[in-house]
Amino acid sequence: MRRIGIMMIMACMLALYSLPESKAAVESEEKNADISLIVEVEGDPNVHKEYFERHYPGIRVVAVYEKLFKGLAIKGHRSQMGRVRSLDFIAAVHPVQTYKTTSIQTSPMFQKRSLARQLNAMKTQPFVFPNELNDTKFTGKGVKVGVVDTGIDYTHPDLARNFKGGFDAVDLDRDPMETKPDQGIPTLHGSHVAGIIGANGNLKGVAPDAEIYGYRALGPGGSGTSVQVIAAMEEAVKDGVDIMNLSLGNTVNGPDYPTSLAVNRARELGVLVVVANGNDGPSDWTVGSPATANFSLSVGAASHEETVPVLEETLYNRKFPINLLSGSPPWSLNRGLYAVNGDDPGADLTGKIALMRRGNKIPFADKAIQAQERGAAAVLIYNNEDGDFQGSVDGMEEVLLIPVASLSAESGEWLSSQISRKHQLYLNLHEEKIKAGTAAFSSRGPVAMNWRIKPDLIAPGTNIVSTVPNGYEALQGTSMATPHIAGVAALMKEAHPDWSNEKIVSAMKSTAEQLKGDGVPLAPNVQGMGKVRPSAAINAEVIIDESLLSFGKAEKPIEKRRASIKIENLTKEARTIQLRVPNKKQGLIWHLPQTFTIPAGGKKKVEIGLDLRTNEIEEGINEGWIELSHGNGKTIQLPYMFINKTADDPKASGLEFSLKPFENDMYTYQLNLGAGVKRAEVSLYNPDSLVRVQDLLVIDKPIEGMNEGEIPQKEAPAEGIYFALITVEMEDGSFQSSESWIEVK
Repeated sequence: MRRIGIMMIMACMLALYSLPESKAAVESEEKNADISLIVEVEGDPNVHKEYFERHYPGIRVVAVYEKLFKGLAIKGHRSQMGRVRSLDFIAAVHPVQTYKTTSIQTSPMFQKRSLARQLNAMKTQPFVFPNELNDTKFTGKGVKVGVVDTGIDYTHPDLARNFKGGFDAVDLDRDPMETKPDQGIPTLHGSHVAGIIGANGNLKGVAPDAEIYGYRALGPGGSGTSVQVIAAMEEAVKDGVDIMNLSLGNTVNGPDYPTSLAVNRARELGVLVVVANGNDGPSDWTVGSPATANFSLSVGAASHEETVPVLEETLYNRKFPINLLSGSPPWSLNRGLYAVNGDDPGADLTGKIALMRRGNKIPFADKAIQAQERGAAAVLIYNNEDGDFQGSVDGMEEVLLIPVASLSAESGEWLSSQISRKHQLYLNLHEEKIKAGTAAFSSRGPVAMNWRIKPDLIAPGTNIVSTVPNGYEALQGTSMATPHIAGVAALMKEAHPDWSNEKIVSAMKSTAEQLKGDGVPLAPNVQGMGKVRPSAAINAEVIIDESLLSFGKAEKPIEKRRASIKIENLTKEARTIQLRVPNKKQGLIWHLPQTFTIPAGGKKKVEIGLDLRTNEIEEGINEGWIELSHGNGKTIQLPYMFINKTADDPKASGLEFSLKPFENDMYTYQLNLGAGVKRAEVSLYNPDSLVRVQDLLVIDKPIEGMNEGEIPQKEAPAEGIYFALITVEMEDGSFQSSESWIEVK
């Protein structure tokens, strides 16, 4: 297996970090410490386990992996572990990275309250509680659900009853506890996810009687390597979980990334794998691995109807909805305020809104505290790249008393330009009702290279209340939507223990609610089959296998495409089936079967044909719906998609740059490149001045997929954080560019 080194980032990853301890203290501690490694091996891992036991008695083999990848989890003294890399059968070494930070506290509005009082206080807010989705009599009893995440606080009273065990792929032991403050940047994400699935106390999850297993793949600060994620997945498979929840991902849009392949393999081994689609929306092509896996059940985030505070600039009639950061006090200000440039150290912030640009060196929490100390009444942080963002202001010792919210780059730059002209800008505050739909942050497909529609389904993902260490928290993201689907799958397994995973997934998709905006269906790329409906799925009458129709990429003037679906009648009476295309489009000629009947309990394979006259069709992504009616006015909406001639899919993603394990003079890099790339260059810039520093690497004749290699330290830049500009030359002579960040240590 090729080397896997890219950092996995949670789909709802919180931006928290702090400065490490002194370098001398850290180095002294590291010299005397035992370390944990996961190594990939060539050949039989069990044979290599015996080799370690014979020749390296000081190294303990904690686990053997052979189902999802070939490897060993080992622990030992640093002096012996340094010799591991020289062994012939070692394909790659993956060290566990650790971080140091100060203590963390819960959100100020819920401090020093009992769990019951915390929860009662949250019920007065416009939050969503996971058990609200369960409209069935089932509770997930007897179903095993594995949570591959940051660990689980299994001492929480609402989680202790259902927690059954797990594994820590970071520390390599059987204690999958969340990272605590004395271990590094503390985490809470896995506990929140687990609570949505199966909390059983003051708070109830979607499936409150499901058995919960925790697998810590993401360590301090919520990060870890891909191989740790795969190792955690394999431990879950070994433990015989029925369902696996992966509320994590990266930015690599491709179906063959190692974590995606591991998801496919786990599905083949009988585990239903549910994966977060990502939080990089609302642009297309933003889905990342492992949600890109062919056999993943990928989940987008649905938003609920709510009343939100909105800032308004009346002269130009501009409105700015406020998106509170996780851990922020509520925006309870009931008056208009002046906004000023909070990044200007000389600006008077007293009683005003501090507008600040998102950076890459100062955590959101520190920005907020600095503004608070200067007298600000509130903080608005706008993005430094296109789109909105999610973030957190947890993780500081000081108590935060002012609200902190995020803005898109476009909104923030407009406000900043107005403030620069007038020194301050008056903003009115009022409330507006936001309709239910899909969350703007929810990532969209299609998947590059195979053009699959993602997500498959959507579920509640905004302001979801669940368990965290010492209490409860309302978070949002596709990380919160995914465990809703995992919980529904547990309900279905209890209701239909004889159903296959494929049948359960087909039932959830076939009975989903198609969401609309102003009476028009939202695009398939936004919602997949739609919003999950547990009771309807359990009581499904007609289900369709392979219901999301991808017709690939068309390039010739006339193309003929075909797709097959399997229709199953679960009722005790015959059903008459009819297919039609509600909104016909020029250049698309459909070949649909005539009306037919499926007998009670019967199945039928049906072919759907599509002829494309590409010169008559708009280039790029084309999508729509086919309606299948099955009697008594009941319908199923089938999404379809194809790419016409050109695709604006990302040609470069997943740039990683890190020091090679056990070596101080060599760096390794990884870069995922799409089809048609002839040449790729990566140039580094100073993030503050945007002055070019140097070229990092050039790849001639790259392969489609992951490209990797090594760079000597003498050719690498100095330590620091850099803005990376990735430029690719396509085979047709055109050029594309994308941006990323790297840290050189």
